[in-house]
Amino acid sequence: MSTPEYMIDARDGRIGEVMGHVGGRVQLRPLGGGREWDCPADELTPASPREVLRARVRELNQRGRLP
Repeated sequence: MSTPEYMIDARDGRIGEVMGHVGGRVQLRPLGGGREWDCPADELTPASPREVLRARVRELNQRGRLP
């Protein structure tokens, strides 16, 4: 099993797990799960472990605030 790859969509700053590649586009899934989105490969930058952790904590905090 390989280690997941995480990228930052430079268009809006979202971090996603790379799910696949089609043509010049990359499919990303939000860290907390949910609907995938496509991003042009040239709009992506690698996410550091620190950025991934920060995004995961933010997601958990948002879930904790929901009714």
